[in-house]
Amino acid sequence: MKIIKHIPNAVTLSNLALGVLSIICSMDHELLWAGTFIALATIPDFLDGLIARLLKVSSKMGKDLDSLADLVSFGVAPAILIFSLQEQYDTGKIQYLAVLIPVFAAIRLAKFNNDDRQGTEFYGLTTTVTALWLSSWPFLIEYDRHIPEYVFTPPILFVVIPILASLLMVANFRLFSLKFKNLKWADNKLQFGFLILCLGHLALFGFFGVTLIIFTYIVLSLIRNFAE
Repeated sequence: MKIIKHIPNAVTLSNLALGVLSIICSMDHELLWAGTFIALATIPDFLDGLIARLLKVSSKMGKDLDSLADLVSFGVAPAILIFSLQEQYDTGKIQYLAVLIPVFAAIRLAKFNNDDRQGTEFYGLTTTVTALWLSSWPFLIEYDRHIPEYVFTPPILFVVIPILASLLMVANFRLFSLKFKNLKWADNKLQFGFLILCLGHLALFGFFGVTLIIFTYIVLSLIRNFAE
């Protein structure tokens, strides 16, 4: 039993390790690898809580470890990625706005840990979703064949994106949970519908589809809130 209760924590720590690998890659200006490690970190971030519930070994230590790992992988890692990306385009002191990302990620995680409303839904964009969005930026620049590179790299965008991402994390608007209650369509219409839209965005628009997914997620949540 002593070994079993540490399995979820080991999964959480793998999230942390992937975040550190992303930071190392960003420091070496291997930004595609940095973004890849952030994306990979979302897997153990999803699994650790699920495993803890299945094994019935949830603990306060696990919750604290999860927040610390998330701060590194989805706060610090994307900030250093964005900072390194701006270094390549010589944006000057604008690049220091990336500091806002881990600062607001820490606020977001602290709010989540102390907000009873966020058991089945979220208030503000999660750090995981925000990090996935930010980590797609180098892939857009490298692989998008339809939009010129300069569209993704003007100085104003390097100002707006870190500020917008930071504010979205702490915004007090309700977002539906991405977790499925079960596999029944009737109980998860919104989640299934959103998943179909996500696949469509990625199939049609490639890495730019990630930005469209974030926009769709927010719009669908606002429509649901208004309808209720």
